This record gives sequence, structure tokens and C-alpha cells, in this order.
Amino acid sequence: MNKPSKTNTLDSELIKLTEAKHHDPFALLGRHGQGRDNVIRVYLPYAETVRINSPKGPEFSRTPDTDFFEYHPGNEAIPEHYPLFWTDKDGYDHQHYDPYCFGPVLPEFDQHLFAEGRHWHIYQKLGSHLHSVADIPGVHFAVWAPNAQRVSVIGDFNRWDGRCHPMRSLGSSGIWEIFIPGLTVGCLYKFEILNRHTGQLLVKTDPYGQQFEFRPQTAAIVTAEDSYTWQDGSWMDHRPQHDWLHQPMSIYEVHLGSWRRDHRGNFLNYRELAEQLVDYVKELGFTHIELLPVTEHPLDISWGYQTTGYFAPTSRHGTPDDFRYFVDHCHQNGIGVILDWVPAHFPKDSFALGRFDGTPLYEHEDPRKGEHRDWGTLIYNYSRNEVKNFLLSSAFFWLEEFHLDGLRVDAVASMLYLDYSRDANDWIPNMYGGNENLEAIDFLRQMNTVTHEQHPGTVIMAEESTSWPQVTRPTWTGGLGFSMKWNMGWMHDILHYMQEQPIHRSYHHDSLTFGLLYAFTENFVLPFSHDEVVHGKGSMLNKMPGDEWQRFANLRLLYTMMFTYPGKKLLFMGCEFGQGTEWSCNRTLDWYVLDYAHHKGLQTLVKDLNKLYANHAALHRYDFDHHGFEWIDCHDYQQSIISYRRKSAHEDLIVILNFTPVPRESYRIGVPNPGTYYEIFNSDSQYYDGSNTGNGAVLSEPQPWMNQDHSISVTLPPLAGIILKM
Repeated sequence: MNKPSKTNTLDSELIKLTEAKHHDPFALLGRHGQGRDNVIRVYLPYAETVRINSPKGPEFSRTPDTDFFEYHPGNEAIPEHYPLFWTDKDGYDHQHYDPYCFGPVLPEFDQHLFAEGRHWHIYQKLGSHLHSVADIPGVHFAVWAPNAQRVSVIGDFNRWDGRCHPMRSLGSSGIWEIFIPGLTVGCLYKFEILNRHTGQLLVKTDPYGQQFEFRPQTAAIVTAEDSYTWQDGSWMDHRPQHDWLHQPMSIYEVHLGSWRRDHRGNFLNYRELAEQLVDYVKELGFTHIELLPVTEHPLDISWGYQTTGYFAPTSRHGTPDDFRYFVDHCHQNGIGVILDWVPAHFPKDSFALGRFDGTPLYEHEDPRKGEHRDWGTLIYNYSRNEVKNFLLSSAFFWLEEFHLDGLRVDAVASMLYLDYSRDANDWIPNMYGGNENLEAIDFLRQMNTVTHEQHPGTVIMAEESTSWPQVTRPTWTGGLGFSMKWNMGWMHDILHYMQEQPIHRSYHHDSLTFGLLYAFTENFVLPFSHDEVVHGKGSMLNKMPGDEWQRFANLRLLYTMMFTYPGKKLLFMGCEFGQGTEWSCNRTLDWYVLDYAHHKGLQTLVKDLNKLYANHAALHRYDFDHHGFEWIDCHDYQQSIISYRRKSAHEDLIVILNFTPVPRESYRIGVPNPGTYYEIFNSDSQYYDGSNTGNGAVLSEPQPWMNQDHSISVTLPPLAGIILKM
């Protein structure tokens, strides 16, 4: 039976609910009491009438002048989880189970691991997930907001009204949760957060959201549980045993939004990109694709480096399953996939992580530790376990849920140094008085340790531009534990050298040779990345001096050095065919230039270099080991020529590079063994639109030269490199 409500002692608490200020809505809503005091209370701001169990079931009584409805069942049998049937003020009927008749969902063990920063799969618990309780389907929402007085789920299912679904606080964990029955895939949602200290009301998108609206909209989308049928079993089975240290790795770096678009200028879907990009990459011989961040981001011109969705592929190119197809298709065609990933900083957008619960939750409160002034972004508080767990689980998410083969960690230098790009009075020393960010260092070591343990065969690369020691050495020896590091020093030196007029290069010869002094101190990748072709730096082609022929010859020579120099290779899209204009994320590459012989020749050269690199163990077996390299002559600065050997156990190649436009006839170099040497590659070949100066077979002579018992006399083409093999 139903009877009038007795709410006098609860008036103040009920008022808090109506004002969306109550810390514990489950204490008032749902079923409470026993026997004659048994009451079911609901708060439905848009309801006119409410019934229980069926459209003709007992009717709730409305508390006068409010949107509270109560039903007193007495001894009437009411199921533990009861449905509500209600009619709104516009006459539309609704039905759903009462969310406030369900108990807590998130186990204490998960909360405990998260608080310790050791829940690698917390993305499976926080955020939104399809869930069932007693065979009743719905969606479970959970979010970390320890300084909130009240948190609500708002969405297209409740008119974005924070009064409708306030969440349950899980105490000292700082996590809020609610199970909302009846919701399903495709619902849009955010979190409305009331700060308990200031009363500030915030509307935030889900930090753990796995799909978001197309920008500029920012709501998260409830996604289906992963039901994608992967076809890359062979690749994944082989990956843990893959000896990447001694295998070729040539990486094609890509910004998906500007690599290619459709005829209307719209973004291509991940599935379209898979078909087109994989065919292109395979044809050119690259082994891996590295993606500029596809983690969701609001601003196109950030290229993805100002991330707001650390668990979601950007909706610019489709759904999460579309992205799974992209990776799957790459793997089926023997192409690895690496993702640029940004744990160094995040944007200040009001809808995202900045002051998430009204306090500096993910970032440091002090801007001297919590803000990158150069970039206008915030720095993660790596001393907070929950923040570290957020980032660690993001790394796991991409490696596990999308089968990615590695991550390239952006801006590592900015993480390592407390005084990175700061004035003398604008940073705080660590506990020992130094400038090292001890918490960030611990985070990086932990990330590298657990990802390598749990996902063997994957690689984690550092973009680290300083001389920090042991970046790619094991953590148990004091290293940071990265697999590889971008060789920014070599890149800067060689580009500086190549931009000099050839007549002046003899004065800068040390830029060619200095890199070998440290080449084997780390596991280096040689990068000509997107950073070198933006912000007024010009394209790779236009960095080169001279007339058109010389610029292309210089670039062919540069790539020849890159592919024969110790280290794995990385080339940004468009550089492989001599993109003439500086890269812009707002337009596609200048594919039309491939109609011209110079550009087509350069593309063919990169294709052949990739094949040489992959097919000759001497060029890749010891990329990180001094046993794979030996100078023949590094001192010929007057003619701007260097020569060296690349070696493996069963192969020995000779590389000679001429950095002047002057052909050198009868140029003598020492060789290790007597016999006939064959020119297997020449960057001046007619196939690359060169002048076709070179050699066929060259017979050694017993004339000692360069500390060798034998020597050969060769013709060196202008601005070109040649490779010889016995």
C-alpha cells in the first residue's frame, strides 16, 4: 500500500538532492527501511506520474511541489531490482530499472590496485562499460574525482541534467560510480562535477573514454565491448620472439589526416587508409608505419600532440573497430605499427583533464612544475599513483587492445628535467637539489619495465634530445629502459652539414664524423621526422643547396648515408619523393610531383635503399654494435669524402660518399681483402635521374693504402654515394 511521505527529518537532505549538491544520493534514493517503514524513493525531474513493476502497477505519490516520488510497499513483495514506468510532462512514456536499487559494482581490489598505481587494466574498470547485473543490461560509469562533492553522469539519455544520475562515492579511493540499466552502445555522455571546496561546477569529458564525437564536439560515446575478429594471429605469435635488435627497421612516419584525402578534401576512414597506405608502404619497402598521435584531440593543428582522449582513436577517421582493421591489415601484410604517444603534457581545454575536479588533479598545482609555458600545456603529476596508473594503463591499452607494436614517447627530455626550457627562477629543485625530475624518471622506468614484461617484442622509443645517459639501457643497470632513442644529435649535425654549400663543407667535416664517437652508446633511430619540415624549416629538398639537379643529388646522397649509417631508419611522409613545399597538416602531400623525373627518381632511390637495407645483413645486423662499423677513411676533409665498412658475420660492404659536385676519377681507398669489388648501388644512377657516373667491377691491387694491404681505384660520382661488395 502507498501512503503519504514522512520527510520532515529529511527535508534538508532532499533539498541537497534537488540542488544537485548531495554527496551520497544512494542514502536517499532507492529502497530504504523495513516493514511499515519500507520506502522506495525516486527523483525524476521530468516525470508527471511514476508506477512500479508495470504500466498499471501501484503509483508513487509525489511529494508536494517537488519531483520526489515515494512508494511504501509495506509487506508487498517487491523484487530487489524493480522497473519504473513513468510518464513525462509532455505525455511520453518511459521505462527503466531504478539505478538506485543496484549496489556497488567496482570491487575493492580494483580500487586498491588503482590507489597503488599498479592496475595496468584500469581502463577496463573506469570510464563507461557495458555491464549486466542479474541479467539486467546497462552501462557502468566510473570516474576518479577525489575532491568532488557530487559527480553525475549527464548525457543524451537524461537531457544533460546533473540532477538525474548523481553517482555513488566509493570513499577514500576518490572513485565515483553508477550502473544505469537500459543504456546501450552509442549513448553520449560527460561527467558533471561539483567541487566540494569552492562549489565550482564543471562539465568534463571522460578521461577513460574509448570513443568521442567528431570535433569540435567533445562528448564521450559508450562503445561496444571489443568483438573485432583479428586475423593477425601469425604476426602476434611471432612478435615475442622477434629479434628487433638485429633486424631491419625502416619506419615511414605518417600524419593520417594529411597523407591523403578524398576528392572532396575529407579525411579518409581508417579502412580506406589501410588499403591505400599499406600498398604504398609495402611497395617502397618500409617495415613499419609510425603514426603521429591518433589519440583523440580537439585541435587539428596540434597534429595530435595535445591529447584529450588517451584511450580513444580519433573519430576523424572512424570507429575503434575501424582502427583495429587498420592495424590488422598492416600486420597481415608484414607491416608493424608504432604510435606516437604523449605522456609529457596535456592541453588546458576546460572540458578535459585540466583541474578535472576543480583542483589540479592530473597536473601539479605549482606552475613551476605543472605547466609548459612554451607550449601552453600542463605537466602530469608523476608523483601521484592514480596519475601514473592513468598513463601506464593508456600504454597498455594501445599495445593490448589494438595490437600495436610499439610506442614512440614524445618530449621525453621535457619530462626528465625540472628546468627544461625554464628561466633560472622558474623551477623547483628535487629533494637532492638537482634538476632531475625523479618522479618522472621512476614513471618512465616503470612504464618500460611493465610494457616489456607484459608485451614482449614491442618497442618503446624515446624522443630525447639531450645527453641523458643510458636512455636505452636496462633499468636494473640504472638506465631508463627504452628500446630505442631518436638520434637527434646526428640528425642536427648532418642537416647542418648538408645545408652548407659544397665549397664550404670541408670546414665542417667534423659534422660528418662526430656522431660515430657516440653512435653505439644507445640504441639509436636515425630520424628525419615531421619536426624537420615545419615551422619555417622548409622541406627536406629545399634544405639542400644548389640548383635543382644538385638539390636532388644532395638529398639522394643524404638518404644513402642514412641507410648505410648505423641505426634504424625513420623518414617522414613526403620526404621520400622530395616534397617541394613545407608540410602542412591542412592539406595532402603534393602527389602530383611524381609526374616529374627528379621526384620519381628520388622515390625509386628510397625504395631501393630500403631493399638493400633489408636484404644485406651488413647494413642492419649490428645497427647498435661497433662490430658492424669500421672507418676506412674519415679524414679526407679537403675533398669532403668519407668511406667506411658495414659488416656482419658473413658480409662486408664498402660505402663511399662524395659530398661535392666534383666527380673524382681514380679515387683510391684501402680494402680488407683482395679480389673483385662490384658496385651494387650508386645514388647517381640514371634510374634515380642522376648523371650515371660510376663503376662496374673493380679489381683490387696489392698496393697498401689506408692501413690495408690492398686497395682499389674507383670513380666517385658527384654528390653521390656508392656501395661496393666483393
